[in-house]
Amino acid sequence: MKYILLFFAAILVVSCQQESSFKTNKKDYNHYLAVEPVKTTSKYFELWNSKIKQDSLQLLSFGNVASEYNRFFQNTGDIQYLKKAEQALSRAVDIAAIGKAGYRRALARNYISQHRFKEALELAKSALDLGSGLKESQSLLFDIHLELGNYNEAEKYLDSIQNMSDFGYLIRLAKWNDHKGDLDTTIRLMEKAANKAESSKNRGLLIWSYTNLADYYGHAGRIDDSYKNYLKALGLDNQNAYAKKGIAWIVFSHERNGKEALRILDAVLEIHKSPDYYLLKAEIAEFIGDELLKTKAYDNYYTMVQNKAYGDMYNSYNIDFYLNELQANDKALELAKIEVENRPTPESYDLLAYSFFKKGEKEKALELVENHIVGKTFEPAILQHAAEIYKANGNKTRVVELKQVLLGAIYELGPTKENQILNL
Repeated sequence: MKYILLFFAAILVVSCQQESSFKTNKKDYNHYLAVEPVKTTSKYFELWNSKIKQDSLQLLSFGNVASEYNRFFQNTGDIQYLKKAEQALSRAVDIAAIGKAGYRRALARNYISQHRFKEALELAKSALDLGSGLKESQSLLFDIHLELGNYNEAEKYLDSIQNMSDFGYLIRLAKWNDHKGDLDTTIRLMEKAANKAESSKNRGLLIWSYTNLADYYGHAGRIDDSYKNYLKALGLDNQNAYAKKGIAWIVFSHERNGKEALRILDAVLEIHKSPDYYLLKAEIAEFIGDELLKTKAYDNYYTMVQNKAYGDMYNSYNIDFYLNELQANDKALELAKIEVENRPTPESYDLLAYSFFKKGEKEKALELVENHIVGKTFEPAILQHAAEIYKANGNKTRVVELKQVLLGAIYELGPTKENQILNL
């Protein structure tokens, strides 16, 4: 474990040194920040929606309308559209005489977006049993088992769809290697997938490929490449909130320009209302010392997530919020136990361990770190928590090892975490 961590740290430090001189240019992205109303209807949507009547049996209409609702959700972040897509797909599942497996898979993906992974698993299994679209069901089962932390099952389904010329397989193999901590292989596979998307000229796959590549390049310290890929995505979709958020992060974390990062993020928030964007705004406000803005951003986040339609989607964010902002440790612990029950991944166990740690139960926290976290994930935010727990338990050797990794991951963690890491 020691040598893995030190090797990982060395790569991160070298990457950060190589990219230290990179600068963004406002001229590259300014024109993408113009606020335009997001369209939450279309002629296509109106056509198919008009065919749905009370007790309707218009199966194709339900599928097409759900697809449009999902697009509206992606564009606005408004949870009502994801729930409306669920309603349409649930109706399609109920009435389908043909294409049953496909509608079950579509509803399962909707549930994944809502973090309803166990329900998604049941639908995916039933789709597999129906036999139609075998590869699609196997791919879906890989996705769900990976989310649930059932890694042996996930690997089994990944092996069942093996095809190095297939886009779907390449992106899943990339995700699997990212899970294992092999970032170089992850990037090579995603680059191959992006080439496939470029050959197909499929706009949706291209945008997905560019934004995911941008994320991975950022993890590797290749900030210039990350920036270029976010811009590529915006070239295809000038309202892509995720790509704009990615550029805001580069400006904030790499360039330490909080005011410019806020300008970008505020343009995004004019049209896109995902609660977690307000958490980023609060983080940037903290960095520039604007306590009033930070408080307002947290208030916006907290108000939004009271909407019961979100269900478990923001549990992990809420736990962190309860622990670090509200000091509601008991509430955080209660929620962390639910997360472990829902999906027993290293990420969920980290939330549980850190909740115990914040309550002063450092030995119990350490036990969870040793049994469920260390060696099972390479996420810097989780390793930071592990380092804090090791420090509280007097294990200086582990703290030193983890600190080396974390110093190389400042970009990914953000500048507000730098002093915390230096003080480990």
